Amino acid sequence: MTNVVLNIVVVGVLALVCVPVILRRPRGTRLVPLLVAAGVMCALTLVFDTIMIDVGLYTFDPDKILGVWLWGAPLEDFFYPVAAVLMVPALWTWLERRGRRTAREERAAGRSQDDEPDGVGARDGYGALETVRAVLAASRPFSWVNTAYPFAAGYLVATGGRVDAALVVGTLYFLVPYNVLMYGINDVFDYESDLRNPRKGGIEGALVAPERARTLHRRILWATVVTNVPFLALLVAWGDLAANLVLAVVVFLVIAYSAPVLRFKERAFVDSFTSAMHFVGPLLYALVLVDAPLDARSTWPVLVAFVLWGAASQAFGAVQDVRADRAAGLGSVATVIGARATVLVAAGAYVVAALVLLVLGWPGALAAILPLPYAVNVLRFRRLTDDDAERANAGWRAFLWLNLVTGFCVTMLLIAANWP
Repeated sequence: MTNVVLNIVVVGVLALVCVPVILRRPRGTRLVPLLVAAGVMCALTLVFDTIMIDVGLYTFDPDKILGVWLWGAPLEDFFYPVAAVLMVPALWTWLERRGRRTAREERAAGRSQDDEPDGVGARDGYGALETVRAVLAASRPFSWVNTAYPFAAGYLVATGGRVDAALVVGTLYFLVPYNVLMYGINDVFDYESDLRNPRKGGIEGALVAPERARTLHRRILWATVVTNVPFLALLVAWGDLAANLVLAVVVFLVIAYSAPVLRFKERAFVDSFTSAMHFVGPLLYALVLVDAPLDARSTWPVLVAFVLWGAASQAFGAVQDVRADRAAGLGSVATVIGARATVLVAAGAYVVAALVLLVLGWPGALAAILPLPYAVNVLRFRRLTDDDAERANAGWRAFLWLNLVTGFCVTMLLIAANWP
């Protein structure tokens, strides 16, 4: 089967599944934005596929493609942006509609999972599909790439582009199971706070209805075990002592952030550092796994700047939840020092991250530009008070989109710096 046949089949199936979901948007179908998005993504594919192929980053088997090239990109590659334009709005619409409906049910009920009778769910038809939906929503699909990308990028750069089983398994692990572990535990043990948080119940955090909470939370916790253990067993078998120790610390920090008793997320400043390591950890693990030298000139500035970026992002994210966290008796850096001070600390950390990256050689030093838009975004809320802290949610949503743009820019810098 040639690539074009496979692509047509995949895009056709996606169209059958996704278009009906998109059409159910409350305000109708927005065809023009979808067409514009498809056009922009195809244009980016045209330019950057051509660049990546030209520098020898990857090649194509001539027997598997039609041989039709648009500039320097094969025709088959343009199916991927079309697939993305179908999948992302459909997934967003599905999660948002489901989340808002569930959130309304929860707040109308006004009770917690403790009010739920034992055994509910098993007799009420909450089967495999319901569980899969709950686990998928809890894992924050929109953010999967934020943990998989650092591992994959670090592995590829450190090995000169080597593709092997460890790369594939590690990337898949940090793409889905790792996020099931990280956000699943968080959703289960932060449920009471999330019920009071108006931004939960959509793309920014899953919620299950109170009458389903006990059963589905139990299933989510089991899903973290079932999805994580096989991948971790393989990675431990392939890694040496140093790599396994790093992996153990990374997984421990993910669990410790939200799990009872440890609850690192409620310890001011420890919460920000721990959250940063959720994203820096996969990168550090990749470097140690392939025994890459941790050079003080090129590697450590990236790691330090990445930690600062992650800590600043967590701190700013906590600002919007100040009142909900306090109402639930939860702590965070923002509940301790206040909304305005947290905004300023986050902005300062972004700026320091930019300064750290300046020590990289050319063209790596261009990365110093990347934290600055985050600082600008955060500083828009420098006059925020605890009483109106929820307004920071607008900045947090901008942060989610900034991550996509930054990831693209980082990719281009890595290609420029590492592939002739």
